[in-house]
Amino acid sequence: MRLAGAHAAVRRIWTVELRPQAGGPALVCPWCTAPASPLHAASARSAALAHLACHARADALPVYLRSCQCRLQGCVWHPRHRGCAGPVLLALTRDRSGRTWRLADTCAACAAATSHTAVVPETLLSQRRPAASAPTRSQGHTDEPQRVREMLTYLASALGCITSPAARLLALQCALRANAHGCVRLPAGLLRSMRLHRRTEVWQELAQDGWLKLRAPRADFLQARLLDDAVLDQAPGRSARRRAAHWALKPAPLTVAAAAHPADRLTALVLAAHTTTASTTADMAVVARLCGHSPQQTQVLLDRLVAERTLSAWHLQRDTDEVHWQPAPPRRALPGRADTSAG
Repeated sequence: MRLAGAHAAVRRIWTVELRPQAGGPALVCPWCTAPASPLHAASARSAALAHLACHARADALPVYLRSCQCRLQGCVWHPRHRGCAGPVLLALTRDRSGRTWRLADTCAACAAATSHTAVVPETLLSQRRPAASAPTRSQGHTDEPQRVREMLTYLASALGCITSPAARLLALQCALRANAHGCVRLPAGLLRSMRLHRRTEVWQELAQDGWLKLRAPRADFLQARLLDDAVLDQAPGRSARRRAAHWALKPAPLTVAAAAHPADRLTALVLAAHTTTASTTADMAVVARLCGHSPQQTQVLLDRLVAERTLSAWHLQRDTDEVHWQPAPPRRALPGRADTSAG
C-alpha cells in the first residue's frame, strides 16, 4: 500500500525577466544573487533561454521525482480542462510582451492548454559533453555522483529549511538504501563511520519533520520506515543505489577527514557530486541550497575546506554567480607508515 505523501513535491519552476534599461535589457532572475547585467537586445532572448536551461540542468531530477507544477499552482496558467494527464515535460512559456519567461515541469495536458507555451526536448538540456582531450571515466564511476546529486536536489526541497547537515547526510543514506517498502536498516558500523552512532537526536530531527518513523533502536543497527512516498519508486535498482550511498561516504576526489564537522562533509559531498572531468563549477545558489545554508555561510564552509586541504582553492565569479573550485592533490603517506585511511 502506498504511503500518503508527507511533503510537497519538489518545486521546479524557473522564471527570468528582461527589464528594459539604458544600455540594453537586463536579465533578472529571482534565483540568482548576482547583479543584473545589460545585454545586447538582439541576444537577450537567447540569453534568457540559456539561463533557464542552466537552472534546469543544475537541478536535474529523474522522472519519478518530478510532478506537474501547474497542478501544484492550482492550474492558474491556463483555462480549465479535464485535468492533468500524460507525461511530465519541461514547458517554456512567455508572456504576451516577451519580457517574462518561465520554464517548468508540466504534464502534457496542461502544457497543451497553456498559451504561448512550447515543450522543450530533454536533449536540449543535457550536460555539455567533455572536451575531446579530457579523460573520461567509465560509466560505473559516473552514475554514483549523478544519483547522489539528484537525491540531494530532492532532499533540499523535501526536508525543512532548518534541517541540520547531519540530518541531511542521514536522510541521503536512508533514501538511497531503503527498500521498495520504504524500510531502511543502517548497521552500527555504518553509523560509526558517519560519526552518527548513538546520536538518536539526528533521527528524531527527521522524525519530527515527518520524513521518517524511527523504530525501537537495537545495539547492532537502527531501523526506520520512510514516510516520503516519492522515494519508494526509485530507479535504477537497489544495488545501484547502494553503490551511490557508499560513494557518498567517501566522495572522491573531495574526501574529508572522518572527524570533520557534518557541515564540512555535506559541502564536500555537494561539490564532489558536481565535479566532472570537464567542469568543477556550479551555481552558488544551487550549492548553498543543497547544503542548507545561505550563500554567505557556504563561502565560510568553502574556506574551511581549503584550510582542511580538501580544496586547493575556490573563487566566486560574481558576474555569473558561479563558484569554481580546485580539488587538493591526494596526500602522500609518510615513509614507513601504513596508509590507514581506507576501510
